[in-house]
Amino acid sequence: MLVEVVAGGLHLKDAGDPEGAVGMARTRAEASTRHPRHERRGEVRLPAVVATLAAIALYLFLPQRLLVAPRYVLPALECLLLVPLIAINPKRLTRQTRTFRVLSLTLVAVIAVSNLVALVILIHELVYAGVKDGRSLLVAALQVWLTNIIVFGLAYWELDRGGPVSRTQAPRSALPLADFRFSQDENDDAVQEVADGASGTSDWVPTLVDYLYVSVTNSTAFSPTDTMPLSTRAKLLMSIQSVAALFTSLLVIARAVSILH
Repeated sequence: MLVEVVAGGLHLKDAGDPEGAVGMARTRAEASTRHPRHERRGEVRLPAVVATLAAIALYLFLPQRLLVAPRYVLPALECLLLVPLIAINPKRLTRQTRTFRVLSLTLVAVIAVSNLVALVILIHELVYAGVKDGRSLLVAALQVWLTNIIVFGLAYWELDRGGPVSRTQAPRSALPLADFRFSQDENDDAVQEVADGASGTSDWVPTLVDYLYVSVTNSTAFSPTDTMPLSTRAKLLMSIQSVAALFTSLLVIARAVSILH
């Protein structure tokens, strides 16, 4: 494998591959035209489906005493909401209708509310119920915490700048006000290799992975890190998430210490 210096950056080449196809490397100039917005390709649907199904599965396997309804009722409802969303945009998120928007936000809201209710019941069980099987509740607390990360990541992804469809299909001048400020949104004046990937230079937009990262850091640091909330609703959602994560962590630590003793 050889490294060739070309205009705009480094290019990987194989000794037996004069065209440099091995590695599929792109120069910075090429990378600046390959984000979803440039070709209006839209985000890939699969990651959001996987994240949603993971949240549904985590809820499905919670202990019965943490559920507010028969075990399969809410997961079945969430799957029913997910199916038409996949039908509207089966591969990439390029079409948005009022029905699509309502269904997607309703799905996230149902998962979020059911998980927060499970957290409240979990807190009651750990603090007041005197449950002897503390280990199963510790596992349940981990499930609630992971669902918390997934669902709030999905919520940020659905709300910021009009949602995943608007972020790639609408011109920037038509986008709603941003709910979050990512580091790429202010890197235009950084060193060249950083500035080339900034929003203003490459037309970068956040994807689901970026919002899941925001959710992970908010659930572990209990505060924003490199991505700042701008809108009132973003600050409210991040506050709810961090408080829920803090309560979960404190109760798990307290219960684990009591089990060990």
